[in-house]
Amino acid sequence: MMSTPDTTAQEAPHGRTTGAGRLLITVYGIFAISATARAGYQIATHFADAPLAYLLSAFAAVVYIVATISLAKPGRGWAKLAVVAICIELVGVLVIGALSVFDSAAFPHDTVWSTFGRGYGFVPLLLPIIGLIWLYRHREVK
Repeated sequence: MMSTPDTTAQEAPHGRTTGAGRLLITVYGIFAISATARAGYQIATHFADAPLAYLLSAFAAVVYIVATISLAKPGRGWAKLAVVAICIELVGVLVIGALSVFDSAAFPHDTVWSTFGRGYGFVPLLLPIIGLIWLYRHREVK
């Protein structure tokens, strides 16, 4: 049985890696690179000054790398991994953001997620929300 172009177009899922999804992946990629560079520099040059903050920056970098890769790959398994990574990111931003506001002595140096990402224009706070909405809207339903 052959399918017509009309039915094929209707059956094909809207790709989460196309259109605005590419922009989302690009922003995650930029954060993966910047967080990795920041954490690498901090750990290499000033680790003794604020080890917790710098290790959290490195953790954030890993989360952004995993989110970027899993958003860019097609398939259900990758989408599930993206949801997990982005949920970890959201929890990290909220917890580290709150701790850095209420106990600033514990965070003498900023991380990517300090003060809810204020140093990055609050994009770290908005990015996981947008990412989760994007993944929900472009989920594969079966």
